[in-house]
Amino acid sequence: DTKMGLNGMDLIIDGWFHERGVLWPGQAMSLKVKQVLDHHRSKFQDILVFESENHGNVLVLDGVIQVTERDEHAYQEMIAHLPLYAHPNPKRVLVIGGGDGGVIREVAKHPGVEEIVECEIDEGVINVSKKYLPSLAKGYDDPRVSVKIMDGAKFMDENQDSFDVIITDSSDPVGPASVLFETPFYNAMYKSLREGGIVCTQGECMWLHLDLIRPLIDSISETYSTVEYAYTTIPTYPSGQIGFIIATKGRGECKKPERTPSDEILEGLQYYSPELHEASFVLPAFAKRAIFGKK
Repeated sequence: DTKMGLNGMDLIIDGWFHERGVLWPGQAMSLKVKQVLDHHRSKFQDILVFESENHGNVLVLDGVIQVTERDEHAYQEMIAHLPLYAHPNPKRVLVIGGGDGGVIREVAKHPGVEEIVECEIDEGVINVSKKYLPSLAKGYDDPRVSVKIMDGAKFMDENQDSFDVIITDSSDPVGPASVLFETPFYNAMYKSLREGGIVCTQGECMWLHLDLIRPLIDSISETYSTVEYAYTTIPTYPSGQIGFIIATKGRGECKKPERTPSDEILEGLQYYSPELHEASFVLPAFAKRAIFGKK
């Protein structure tokens, strides 16, 4: 099965974890390993957790770094707060993937949100996160959170016109997450959104994946009212950068926040700010040309 991910332990050589992968040929991110905390295969994927020298605990799925404690906020805060602060009054929020709990931890910082559904296909990710990534998994402690261990598309199919914001925190388009990068999945999200709703999904890397990003944005632009691309910088993701596809149903663009965090919430944020919200949609010339320019 070509979709089988890598065995994480095979990537540890001479005490360093080397993130080699088909989606970033010819380059690798390496982290020094202090100790391996857990390694096993779940029903869906290879799960590795190790303590690193400088980046805290690290979660690796199918050989790909998902989270390090040192820089995770740069991703979790942006994928959650870009759509949530762009929405005037989000009440029901769905998170697909993100079993580590980091995204729901951020969603829970919005007092107006009444219901948070976490839909994760692999319970194994939730379990290791509760054990080894408590600063993320504390997201599960919020009483508004309910957890569904199931396929996201199936859940959305059963819950149409239900959510104000849908966030898909997926791993890369290999292995169990590959379907999350295809048009049918975006159609399912659209149907599950309420009018005026926003989806925000992990949108890969402008240094590596413009050939994936452009066709996806072109194809979903036929359905969604607006489709935009924003990004964050994060050292331990391939090329130090990852993007977000932000698309809407029956409303305008998301470049300007409709609400801003209270001073108290703002003090607890390490990456997101209202200024950065607007700045994150400004793309380097090459990326803007490739994603939105003339064909």
